[in-house]
Amino acid sequence: MGQRPGRKIPRRTRRRTMGRVAGQMRRRTTPPRMGTVFGRIRLGTAGASPRLRRWALALVLLGVALLPYPSLGAAGGAPPAACRSGCQAGSVPSMIKWTQPLPGSWQVVPGLTGTVPASGLAYVSVGYGVAAVGAGITLSAYSARTGAPLWDQVLTGFPADAAIVSVRTWPGEVTAGVSYTSAGHLERTEVVISGATGTQSGRYPAAMFGGAVGGSPRYTVIVGRTAVTSYDNATGRVRWRLSTGRVPQAWQTSDGMLYMAESAGGFLGSAPVTALRQINLATGTQIVVRPLEGLSFAGTLSAAFDGVVLFSTAGGVTAYNGTTGAWLWVIAGAVPEGTDPRKQRIYLTRESSLIAVNPVTGQVTATVSGSAVNGSAGLYAVRDGVALGLDQGASGDAWGYNIGAQRVTLAAAGLSWPHYFVDLSGVGGSADPAGDLVVIAACAQLAPGAPVSASPSATPSSSAVSAPAQAATSPASPGQASPGSSTPSPDVSPSASSAPGQGCLRPELVALNL
Repeated sequence: MGQRPGRKIPRRTRRRTMGRVAGQMRRRTTPPRMGTVFGRIRLGTAGASPRLRRWALALVLLGVALLPYPSLGAAGGAPPAACRSGCQAGSVPSMIKWTQPLPGSWQVVPGLTGTVPASGLAYVSVGYGVAAVGAGITLSAYSARTGAPLWDQVLTGFPADAAIVSVRTWPGEVTAGVSYTSAGHLERTEVVISGATGTQSGRYPAAMFGGAVGGSPRYTVIVGRTAVTSYDNATGRVRWRLSTGRVPQAWQTSDGMLYMAESAGGFLGSAPVTALRQINLATGTQIVVRPLEGLSFAGTLSAAFDGVVLFSTAGGVTAYNGTTGAWLWVIAGAVPEGTDPRKQRIYLTRESSLIAVNPVTGQVTATVSGSAVNGSAGLYAVRDGVALGLDQGASGDAWGYNIGAQRVTLAAAGLSWPHYFVDLSGVGGSADPAGDLVVIAACAQLAPGAPVSASPSATPSSSAVSAPAQAATSPASPGQASPGSSTPSPDVSPSASSAPGQGCLRPELVALNL
């Protein structure tokens, strides 16, 4: 890591309102030791390698669904409970806030996939007092505080092959991206719905790797094929529109700003990025940011947080000031994985370690190294220095690992076949970007039938697009994913799988507090 001397960049005081999925982490099955918690860490649906992430996105763009939570080499057999010895001292408070039955037909699938719809994909977003679940063409909303059902909406008026491919929550509204075939081409429409009543207020064309990137009771901002447009929710009229060219570009959002790359190859080529458009989502004000040193930014746009933008290459991560284009720092061998808005930290993986980094200075403030936790567990979101861990399989547990204290401080047992919904664009997904609530799917009772094999699947399944929404991957922004690669991709979230599963009689939506 290096910080160039003599360079002082003012830090933004505004905090990012949208966090990114910290990624999936697996542990090495070795005997427990005191003081450490994580085993061999692997994050993201495509692993820790930027090359693998770009490969996964390419598959998505070819119409192949991104691997739904691959376990990357986990051993077969029923995974033992993780983090039971050495890292969890005595009893800890329960994390469960509420549970609600999930509508529709669901099943359980071995490995990291867990509880998913029996057919198709599911998508979730939680934030601003609402937890919204989209599956098929139906969108359901629950109170984030109590879990009470708020409304259900069947999104009618679309072709027979239509399906929700993204769910995102905003102040006062919920948006759902719907994908369908029209005249032989794949199209996407963004549906805007009142968060309080479930009433539809608009439908707007969107890019497959775009969709809603900002919203409020007054307006909704959509990334379309050739422009970014803000619509008035009351009238449907255009408030402002900015052309983005013929080629869809990679993008990231942070702190009320949209950062859109300018690259001749678009999000498919990703690099070189010669400039960034910084667009104020409320006003449409735009500035063009160019690197102060060199003709292009170092790599592909992979994350934005607290006024800092990250670019990734196979060699590591480079940070720039998102307003001036000034170089800030570089960390070799690292991959962006998530953010913690409350602690103002970016999380990266480097080799088998998770590191917390000050976004402005690049200083590493905490490290969680590979350790000795039995079983196939995963670490997902980080909030206020506490990381969510999930033990997979029929004896699934959830636990909150305090990174500073280096021990488990929260736990919830009996969450069979847990499933965490990812939106790699960082705009939606299981974790509330501004709070400590995380929602997952679990199966309280299996249907009679052949027992599910516990060996995880490691092969890509087909269907859907890639990047952060819920039961598959998601078409968010073109390129990476929650910090981790290069552009939010299609809003799909790992939820469906081609692997054989077993029916679930009692699927549940479970809310956890970190």
